Amino acid sequence: MPRPDRSPLLLAGLLATAGVAHFAAPRQFDAIIPRALPGAPRTWTYASGAAELALAAGVALPRTRRVAALATAAFFVGVFPANVKMAADWRGRPAPLRAAALARLPLQVPLVLWARGVARSGKGQS
Repeated sequence: MPRPDRSPLLLAGLLATAGVAHFAAPRQFDAIIPRALPGAPRTWTYASGAAELALAAGVALPRTRRVAALATAAFFVGVFPANVKMAADWRGRPAPLRAAALARLPLQVPLVLWARGVARSGKGQS
């Protein structure tokens, strides 16, 4: 399978893995939920995990790929505040952990671009 053909499935795999992680180890995600959001952090953790699983399914299926990939790009933008909170909260952690938290911030850009690229390659399939 050529690389461009695998790209949607790789994106779906990333989303599915992250979605499962929200249910398998929710406490680490609860900690990065911005306090400004109403309700319990665990509710947001489970909701975002479910959203990632739904997006993974949508990106994996050619019929829904374009719309799901565009929604994925929006999702990646939407979770950016959690990454900012994590970077701020981890300022006092050891250097490797601080670096990992800070690295997540610019990582959102290629993730958004990847999802948009998958949407473009899925034109006419939805």
